[in-house]
Amino acid sequence: MEMPKPDGAIIARRLEIADALRDIVPGEGVIVDEEALRPYESDGLTAYRTLPLIVVLPENTEQVSQVLRYCHENSVKVVPRGAGTSLSGGALPLADGIILGLGKFKKILDVDYDNRCAVVQPGVTNLGITDAVRGDGFYYAPDPSSQIACTIGGNIAENSGGVHCLKYGLTTNNVLGLEFVTIDGEILRIGGKHLDSGGYDMLGLMTGSEGLLGVVTEVTVRLLRAPETARALLVGFPSNEAAGECVAGVIGAGIIPGGMEMMDRPAIAAAEAFVEAGYPLDVEALLIVELDGPESEVEYLIGEVERIARDNGAVSIRISNSEAERQNFWAGRKAAFPAIGRISPDYYCMDGTIPRNQLPRVLTRMAELSDAFGLRVANVFHAGDGNLHPLILYDANEPGELERAEEFGSEILKLCVEVGGVLTGEHGVGVEKRDLMGTMFTEDDLNQQQRVKCVFDPDSLLNPGKVFPQLHRCAELGRVHISRGQMRFPDIPRF
Repeated sequence: MEMPKPDGAIIARRLEIADALRDIVPGEGVIVDEEALRPYESDGLTAYRTLPLIVVLPENTEQVSQVLRYCHENSVKVVPRGAGTSLSGGALPLADGIILGLGKFKKILDVDYDNRCAVVQPGVTNLGITDAVRGDGFYYAPDPSSQIACTIGGNIAENSGGVHCLKYGLTTNNVLGLEFVTIDGEILRIGGKHLDSGGYDMLGLMTGSEGLLGVVTEVTVRLLRAPETARALLVGFPSNEAAGECVAGVIGAGIIPGGMEMMDRPAIAAAEAFVEAGYPLDVEALLIVELDGPESEVEYLIGEVERIARDNGAVSIRISNSEAERQNFWAGRKAAFPAIGRISPDYYCMDGTIPRNQLPRVLTRMAELSDAFGLRVANVFHAGDGNLHPLILYDANEPGELERAEEFGSEILKLCVEVGGVLTGEHGVGVEKRDLMGTMFTEDDLNQQQRVKCVFDPDSLLNPGKVFPQLHRCAELGRVHISRGQMRFPDIPRF
């Protein structure tokens, strides 16, 4: 869809702001040319796009501080952006706001093995941290599928997880300290290399705040020693329900795998065609269960998981006998999202979390919804902690399919809440789920959340339009009305 041309007032406003920002970030750090702005017009939620007013790319914390102070004093909206891999529209730009890109913040500042931590800038990729310490036998535990591209700053914003978060936790469990800048330019530090901080849990508040409270400019992360042994089981089942019962059986036995992932038949077929990992194609569901720790413990737990799997009707079991084979088991799962792109022109990646014992019920209901909406769905799950990633397949060139995909996704998220789950596990709320917040939270709940934002950003200049269905001025919080509408996002331009 062709975007409308900006009028004279917008052009004048753009030039005024750009001149001020160039005084702060000289050289090529301020982008105003339309073609140069194109790479920033969307994020991972690619059904929507619009050009930002300006993009500014600071190189240090002081420049970030000055940019935010200028925006605060001149009522300029700001959308913080890392690698732009957000799958909930968290980094979607605003036509009347600037993008503050952290792509130049990509240094690893300190690696401290004595304190088992590293200090990094927010533009460092997730995998980049592990790559920097792997040679010394350490790693950074959270590992989202996009870890080769997503940045640690974006992980902080969305509280990202990954296939190993079952045992080792989400981003919030692996961050020790932050430096961030408030909208009025104040530079704050919370936490540090010590294991715990007194007072209120400010780290917990900032992690997962989706860029609404401040802009992170430095992160101290926890490093873990690589386990002595890690092996994986590849287990096939005749039904999704049987695989779900096996997940419950493993956790119920007190076993906490390093990772426990599930894929259904469409996802298995797509991943195998893409990666050739050796996945069985005659099963309805596939579990990847990784066990790590001392060798003797891993050997014992493999036997226990194998027994539980057979008790729940497993029809095939393979156990990795080398590191290369273990990595190959994971290769298909890690590539599941791009693999789906080979069997459908477009797909809509959802993210909801449910109690583990509700997995069979939710899978059955999703199959019914797939028939009702006339759209295929491939399922990839962080099965151990109930984090679902249904991939709704559609063709944006077919009239009405995008809208049906959105409605289908809305029903899946409502189902997650209905069975006792939540709207998101690791992708955040962003734009995608904001109009469903009222299905999970009361007006009082949302009012309290907005009061927290008001403390940090009283004029709602940081990432406006995200998370809250209707964001009022702080003085109006007593009159907030929460929409329970569908996810139509009328304020966001489509392709």
